Amino acid sequence: MQLLAGPLLAPLLVGLVRRTKASLAGRRGDPLLQVYTDLWKLARKGAVYSRTTTWVFRGGPVVGLSCALAALTLLPMGGSPGLVAFPGDLLLLAGVLALARFAMILAALDTGSAFEGMGASREAWFGALAEPALLLCLAALARVAHSGSLSRIEVALGPGAWAASSGTLALVSVALLGVLLAENSRIPFDDPATHLELTMVHEAMVLDHGGPDLAFIELAAALKLWVFASVLAGLIMPLRTGSAIFDDLAQIVGIAVIGIALGVVESTMARLRLLRVPQLLIGVGVLAILGVMLASGPGAPR
Repeated sequence: MQLLAGPLLAPLLVGLVRRTKASLAGRRGDPLLQVYTDLWKLARKGAVYSRTTTWVFRGGPVVGLSCALAALTLLPMGGSPGLVAFPGDLLLLAGVLALARFAMILAALDTGSAFEGMGASREAWFGALAEPALLLCLAALARVAHSGSLSRIEVALGPGAWAASSGTLALVSVALLGVLLAENSRIPFDDPATHLELTMVHEAMVLDHGGPDLAFIELAAALKLWVFASVLAGLIMPLRTGSAIFDDLAQIVGIAVIGIALGVVESTMARLRLLRVPQLLIGVGVLAILGVMLASGPGAPR
């Protein structure tokens, strides 16, 4: 279901965030399906490559999209196991997301542009703080669920788990929300719609990409948002009816709710100063550490 729902609905999730922001700002905004139109237009265009770039530049978008699709195979959906499920697959999830970032950083550096190099440097800086927080959040969930498999973790995180480990799961939920915002270049960490050169992070890395390559990057970004929203929705909305269809629909509704919440956050908060971003990411990491400590404490379920 993740391989089916992710590529089909991830662009719609991005459109939902944009439409929420436009509605709160009193604007009409783009149609919900505008992202699909943009991806189709980019896919039909040609790509122009600089003579200074190599295969690394062309391979970055392909590797990024491949990693996003690989992440979907690991994710459960509505309590049903992922296509690929094994003990320790949560480490593979973090690994493929890190590989996608690494590929895009190399592609940005391959252009030889100082501006894209600046964006790549910031992306690596923020990623070095966000990835440990993600791993700590997953470790806390594994401790609560007594399993290192994402599929078993989602099954175990029902209302009973919230009753027994509400403190841990609440801390992890807040930390995961912070990681979601940071990993997807959302406010207050970054503004995906910015055109101010000195504050751009992710967008600075993709300025030389166009055509199908840019379509791959945009689709991979939408899938990455879907991945994090799916993990968070499975945590904060653990609805289990016993019916696979209703549970899948419930998780999709939860992802849509998270998309609306992201639009509200981006409409009510301002982007942080660049030097404040690491401080907030460290705070997110501290919340994740507290979640791990609380899950491993004497009051944790055995």
